[in-house]
Amino acid sequence: MSHNVTATVTPPAAATQTKPAHRAETPPKRAPRLALLDGLRFAAAVLVVLFHYTAWHHGFWGTDEARDAWPLLSKFTAYGNMGVQLFFIISGFVILLSAYGKGAGRFIGSRIGRLYPAYWFAVLATGTLVIYVWPQMGAGLGIKELLANLTMFHPAMGLRHIDGVYWTLWVEMRFYLLILALIMLRLLTIRTMTILAAVWPVTGLALHIANREAAAQFLMSEYAPLFCGGIMLFLIYRFGHSPMRWSLLALNAIIAAFFTGVKGPAEALELVGYVIPAWHYWLIIAGLFAAVILLSLTPLRNVQWKFLATLGALTYPVYLLHQVWGWWLIEHLNPVLGQYLTLFLVVGIVFGAAYLVQRFIERPLAKPLAAATTRSLDYLGGRLGLTKKIEAAARDR
Repeated sequence: MSHNVTATVTPPAAATQTKPAHRAETPPKRAPRLALLDGLRFAAAVLVVLFHYTAWHHGFWGTDEARDAWPLLSKFTAYGNMGVQLFFIISGFVILLSAYGKGAGRFIGSRIGRLYPAYWFAVLATGTLVIYVWPQMGAGLGIKELLANLTMFHPAMGLRHIDGVYWTLWVEMRFYLLILALIMLRLLTIRTMTILAAVWPVTGLALHIANREAAAQFLMSEYAPLFCGGIMLFLIYRFGHSPMRWSLLALNAIIAAFFTGVKGPAEALELVGYVIPAWHYWLIIAGLFAAVILLSLTPLRNVQWKFLATLGALTYPVYLLHQVWGWWLIEHLNPVLGQYLTLFLVVGIVFGAAYLVQRFIERPLAKPLAAATTRSLDYLGGRLGLTKKIEAAARDR
C-alpha cells in the first residue's frame, strides 16, 4: 500500500544546476512535494473503500451480496480493488526517492516511523472488535494472532491477518526488505535498479508461464512489475530520460497488465460475481501508469495544493481502519438509517477516525520513533562493527 509513503522528493536531474563556488555553502531548498500524487493516492483509497463496501461479496447490507444492494454503483466500484495496483506503482517510485542515498539505519527508521504508529493502533482497535465485540467476523482469531500482527511479520509465522486488507502490507514489507538488502550491500545504484527492473519481473513471468507457482509467488511475480515500473519512473524522474529506461517502464507495464488481466477477471467473478473481460484490466493498468507519469514527469509535478498533502496523509490510516470496522457499522446502522445514509455516514466516520489517528498518533509519534530507531541501529552497528564489515565486503567485490 504503498499507501504508506511520503511524496517529498529530490528535484529531477534535469532541473538541478551546479551552484557557483561562492554560494556552495547555501543550503539547498527543500524539494516541493508531489502534491497531485497525494491526491491520486487518496482517490485510490476511496476506490478501495467503496469496493469493500458496495461490491465485495458480503451480506452486511441485508442482502445476499453487496452488489444486490448497489446494483448500479457496484458496476463501477467492482474495479475499486485496482487502487492496490496503484499503491504498488507509487510505492516503487516513492520508496526509491526516500531510500536513495540513505544508510540502512536511516531507511529502517523512516519505514518504522512511517508504518508502525497507525498500524499498531489499527491492529489493537480491529483486534478488539473481531476477538471480543464481533467474534463471528474473527472466528479463530485470538491473542496470539493479535500480538503477531503487531510485528507486521505474522504471515512469515503462518498466522492470519487481524484484518484481511493487511495482506498488502506484507507485500510492501518484502519489497522494503529487498531495498534494505541492496542498501546494506551498497548496491542501490542506477545500474542495479535497471538490472532489477529487467530481471525480476521477467523471471516472475517465466516462472508463471512454466507453472512454477510456488517460486512465482515467492518472487511476488504479479506485483514485481508494478514496483519495478515505479522504480523506472524514479530513475527517469531523478536521472533523466533514456530509451532504455522508457523501454523497461513499458515492459513492466505490459507484464503488469498481463498479470492483472489474469487475476482481475477471476477476482471479479469470485469476489463480486461480475464477468469482466481481461482487456478492461489492461486498460486500467495502462491508465494507472499514465497517471503517475503525468503527475511526476510533466509540469503537473509543480502543482502545490496544500489540502492534497492532508488527503495523502489520510490514505494509510483509512486503509488500515476501513474494512472490518466499516462492515460492522454497516450491519448495525443500515437497518435503522437505510443504505444511502448509512454509506455516507460510514465513509465519513472512517475518514474522520483516520484524521484523528493521523493527527494524534502518526504526527506526534512518527518522527521521534524514526529518529530513535535510526540512532539505535547506528549505535548497534557501530558497536558490532557492521558498517565497516559491509563496506569491506563491498570493496572486496
